[in-house]
Amino acid sequence: MGRQVNFKIGIIGCGLIGYKRAKSLGPKGKLIACADINISKAKKVARNKNIKIFNNWKKLLEIKEIDIVIISTPHNQLAKILLEAYKKNKHILVEKPATKNLNEIKKIISKVKGNRIKIRIGYNHRYHQSIIKAQEIIKLGTIGKIMYLRGRYGHGGRLGYEKEWRAKLSVSGGGELIDQGSHLIDLSRLFLGEFHKVEGFINTYFWKMAVEDNAFLTLKTHSNKIAFLHASWTEWKNLFSFEIFGTLGKLDINGRGGSYGHEQLTLYKMSTKMGIPKQKKWKFKKQDVSWKNEINEFYKDITHNRKPAVNLTDAYKTLKIINKIYKNSKYAHFT
Repeated sequence: MGRQVNFKIGIIGCGLIGYKRAKSLGPKGKLIACADINISKAKKVARNKNIKIFNNWKKLLEIKEIDIVIISTPHNQLAKILLEAYKKNKHILVEKPATKNLNEIKKIISKVKGNRIKIRIGYNHRYHQSIIKAQEIIKLGTIGKIMYLRGRYGHGGRLGYEKEWRAKLSVSGGGELIDQGSHLIDLSRLFLGEFHKVEGFINTYFWKMAVEDNAFLTLKTHSNKIAFLHASWTEWKNLFSFEIFGTLGKLDINGRGGSYGHEQLTLYKMSTKMGIPKQKKWKFKKQDVSWKNEINEFYKDITHNRKPAVNLTDAYKTLKIINKIYKNSKYAHFT
């Protein structure tokens, strides 16, 4: 007997992220259709003659057998596809930030009723092995009460980056803040909770584009826990660094695989006499399993009829922070 497949899946948007999603479906998911305006990209994701291929996403949504739709298009397409998939009674995994801006997420929330149709936002960084392990350590009280955190995330782009869709305001809704910055904000909310004071600065230092290539944020909770964040498209050596400081120690998460370096977590545990802390390090698999972990959680959302851990409300709260930074910046046309 072959392995049982529980969910039939359609992917809309077959670029790099759509390709990663297709490879990470696991035994509980079966790709039966994919769509992209670039048919060659759809064929690359399909890799199988039995998978239906479309250059029009609306045709994919007409397939009744599809249980889950994964939406991995540029930001300006996310909202309208999400709403159409919802109307077709499909469960939805939509890539972050879920919509191009705050107004679009408000519109979607106003139209989505109940919890029967599951909608999960693709913030896959929550499902990296280092982040999951850090949560376990914090839950045990090993580093005491969290005081603040510091997050840095960035890359240096590539030749022609200023001509890609992320550099086009009408398509992306913003630059590095809404791109990698949204991951930093989401992780900060995961570890510190909700922020009531939002301050930040964005600027375009290097790339000749209408959107920002650097974002600097200071987010504060009601209990004065602080997140210091920097997202950059001028980080010439790819970097992911996320440090969590507690009253009894510190967690240092570094790398996320590939060009960002080996994913690892270091615990610095304060001794009773203070001084040099004790260290314990975890090095994780080279393979990025966050995509697999995330889709498995979505399968559980559906089978156990639970509200996804990263839902429309989370997307709204992250976009609200992003919108405030844009609104208070010199890029007034972002609002």
